[in-house]
Amino acid sequence: MKYDRVRDADPQVADALEAEVERQRDTLAMIASENHVSEAVLEAQGSVLTNKYAEGYPGSRYYGGCEHVDTVEELAIERAKELWGAEYVNVQPHSGSQANMAVYFAMLDPGDKILSLDLTHGGHLSHGHHANFTGQLYEVEQYEVDPETGYLDYEVLREHAEEFDPDIVVSGYSAYPREVEWDRIQEAAEAADAYHLADIAHITGLVAAGEHSSPVGVADFVTGSTHKTIRSGRGGIVMTNDEEYADAVDSAVIPGMQGGPLMHNVAGKAVGFEEALEPEFEEYAAQTVANAEALGESLQEHGFGLVSGGTDTHLVLVDLRESHEDVTGKDAEKALEAVGIVLNANTVPGETRSPFVTSGIRAGTPALTTRGFDEDDCRYVGDLIARVVNNVDDEDVKAEVAEDVQELCEANPLYE
Repeated sequence: MKYDRVRDADPQVADALEAEVERQRDTLAMIASENHVSEAVLEAQGSVLTNKYAEGYPGSRYYGGCEHVDTVEELAIERAKELWGAEYVNVQPHSGSQANMAVYFAMLDPGDKILSLDLTHGGHLSHGHHANFTGQLYEVEQYEVDPETGYLDYEVLREHAEEFDPDIVVSGYSAYPREVEWDRIQEAAEAADAYHLADIAHITGLVAAGEHSSPVGVADFVTGSTHKTIRSGRGGIVMTNDEEYADAVDSAVIPGMQGGPLMHNVAGKAVGFEEALEPEFEEYAAQTVANAEALGESLQEHGFGLVSGGTDTHLVLVDLRESHEDVTGKDAEKALEAVGIVLNANTVPGETRSPFVTSGIRAGTPALTTRGFDEDDCRYVGDLIARVVNNVDDEDVKAEVAEDVQELCEANPLYE
């Protein structure tokens, strides 16, 4: 993959782009929120739509010349409705965090109450962390997973909601490896007369393919990212089956929080959604989950402890304190990156270390599955991870594992 026109204009950026292609080809992308989109999505996102301002919505733009971007956005919307069974969809948010922002701005006033999962237990910054705008604009309390099981305790959550009396309850998580019982969280929200926002950023593709239950039609609002397990153009999405909220969400997106949509990204979403409507995508999603299960089983066989004891999704969350008390998540992340396995240090329930150090690692299988990895491959990757984490300071072991990683990459080529 070359960038000849970029090289003519800017050799330094061309060098960086081509180096990134090689990095992705020669490493195993296991950050759970990453994936490899198709070349069709890449082409759409690099298209002439980057030139077009299109504030507003199809058929009601502030500028002229929008007939073709209207077509693209309408296609993205209709395909999203088909994928997730939603009656209303907004595809303009630039990210999953901005999709959440749209719901907050549409339905809440500053000072209103949010009840959400604690970040160290698998939540997300945009759900109410003090460093995020949500923690600064709203009153936030957070629930936790059961410290013994690693699962959500829905009864405790309901009691917390009734006591705190929030205006909105947030579900959907960035490091929770189990299937979510959306109806149980909806019951907690209803007990507090609160809205329910389900953020499916990580599992958009699993929900679309039926590998994870859907909150659409259960929660008042469903938000998500469009570049993780759904493998389309990078950005965010807001959905609801309550049409009464549609105008408020549309107004919150524009003019409330952003101006012109990134129409080239909307085109990437449209193309990725079309790909996800093909039968092969269901096979991909099923394989992603099977691969995560195989990866988790392999790590457990090597003595690693998994939060909740396993996974139902695309990721495993490893608590290193159970097997490697002196190895931090950051230690493991750096050692693994050195051999070509790229995942991330992650907080775990009951975290005692800084979020910049952590006691855990999070590993996902979406990108490996895109490259063609199966369960046996992922069990082998688990073996390699264990070899490195068991020997974080042994350069000979890391050199051997690096060669094994290269063989896996060559056997499963990317962007040939």
